[in-house]
Amino acid sequence: MILKSELKVRNKITAIGALAVPVLRHSFGIINWRTEEMKRIDRKTRKMLTIYKTQHPTADIDRLYVKRKGEGRGLVQIEVAYRADIINIAEYLNTNYKEDRFVNIVKSHESTQPNMNSIIKTAAKITEELS
Repeated sequence: MILKSELKVRNKITAIGALAVPVLRHSFGIINWRTEEMKRIDRKTRKMLTIYKTQHPTADIDRLYVKRKGEGRGLVQIEVAYRADIINIAEYLNTNYKEDRFVNIVKSHESTQPNMNSIIKTAAKITEELS
């Protein structure tokens, strides 16, 4: 619906970042997203941008994800947002576990469920990949 509107391209990208991306970000940490799924969402977004003549078919893909201040379009890359959010959640769980009883419940649940996908373990894996 955003791409069908008569907004200027800058405002369409801002609307995608303000309306569509938070819907996905809300599920980070709850749903176990695979890298392939996030890349597919990014490809589909770029394809729709091309279909609705918001992005040229041969335009640089990397420039699409560079911030506006850096002469890019400012679109949020889903995989990067996922990694950042998972690291932030794990950091929050590690620093606030003594003060908040609900955080303690989450941490104890993660430690007692060995087969469960742990946010803290996922964040450690992402941090290791980044370094």
